[in-house]
Amino acid sequence: MDNYMTRKNAMDWIVLILVIIGGINWGLVGFFDYNLVDAIFGVMSTAARVVYAIIGLAALYAIYSISK
Repeated sequence: MDNYMTRKNAMDWIVLILVIIGGINWGLVGFFDYNLVDAIFGVMSTAARVVYAIIGLAALYAIYSISK
């Protein structure tokens, strides 16, 4: 049986990076009450909402990838 890590394509790596970024941001919010996305793009600006949406879609793709 081949290793899942060796079968990752570019999309899988991008999704992994986005999910890690999202996790780090939530960690910052939980531990320090500091939202890095809002600090960079502005509180709930259009750009921040796009970033949140992209990271959310990446998480859904990650769930799909793990389940198959």
